[in-house]
Amino acid sequence: MDILLTNDDGIRAVGLRALYAALVKAGHRVHVAAPMTEQSAVGHSVTLFSPLRVREVEESGFSGLGISGTPADCVKLALSHLLPKRPDMIVSGINAGANVGVDVLYSGTVSAATEGALAGIPAMAVSVDDYHPEELSAQAGYAVRMLGEDIWSGFPSQCVLNVNFPAGPLDRSKGLKVCRQTSCTYRDWYDERNDPRGNPYYWLCGVIPPENVEPDTDRGYLSRGYITVTPLTFDLTHAAYMETLARQLAKNE
Repeated sequence: MDILLTNDDGIRAVGLRALYAALVKAGHRVHVAAPMTEQSAVGHSVTLFSPLRVREVEESGFSGLGISGTPADCVKLALSHLLPKRPDMIVSGINAGANVGVDVLYSGTVSAATEGALAGIPAMAVSVDDYHPEELSAQAGYAVRMLGEDIWSGFPSQCVLNVNFPAGPLDRSKGLKVCRQTSCTYRDWYDERNDPRGNPYYWLCGVIPPENVEPDTDRGYLSRGYITVTPLTFDLTHAAYMETLARQLAKNE
């Protein structure tokens, strides 16, 4: 298959390089379009007021295009201009840090995959529950084998397969769970600090409170050592509320 590979951690990230090697080893034709610098938590933002620049990155055993933009920029530019033809699949990752629950709204990794899905291309986002991974070849191999599963022939349109690996060696994982997202959100706070001139600045911190996590969700299973898989769709309409809303608004006409 022709695969467009991207991420949000940057073109030199461990996770992207592991996926690249695994995809090439499996015989896929890999086209890399990834940010030149880390773009974590930029969500689905796109660049409108500055130019995008593209740099060829050629190293031993690796070839790709580094782009001075967001993950969504990378996919949009690749699909509309840079690639010789439309890819069969988009793979985004492997992200350093899990993308579960509300993370999928913030995540550049998931947003890159979503941009492909919105274009009608099957897409998979891959993450690991570790902010400092050093070796991800086993996880990359597992993810690449998923591309050969029968699910893709009937995969829903405009859907992203969101895959998360637990921290630690893959052979210690407890298996795979297809599950829903957690509805638990972050408990946020800001550290206030002072720069060398004595001026205050603020650094976002936050955790998903473990006591609020439903055990049968992505965060619940991942924390217990399972690989989690969640099909994501991005129709945000609250369909169940539409009739009620229409009735309530009709009273005021």
